[in-house]
Amino acid sequence: MAFNSFGDFLAMGHHGFYVWMSYGLTGLILLWLWLQPALRQRAWLNEQLQRLRRADQGQQHPHHRP
Repeated sequence: MAFNSFGDFLAMGHHGFYVWMSYGLTGLILLWLWLQPALRQRAWLNEQLQRLRRADQGQQHPHHRP
């Protein structure tokens, strides 16, 4: 399919809104799926770090009870 101008390319035969919305939504979903494991891992690592810090505090103060 050939377009006469860049505007025609963006318009996609009067279906441009739906075409570009589909591409944008697909891109956002793929980005989210790519970022989600890293965000979950960071949260898990922070939880483990907090647990270790609490455990270390408990060992330093044997008479302290949580």
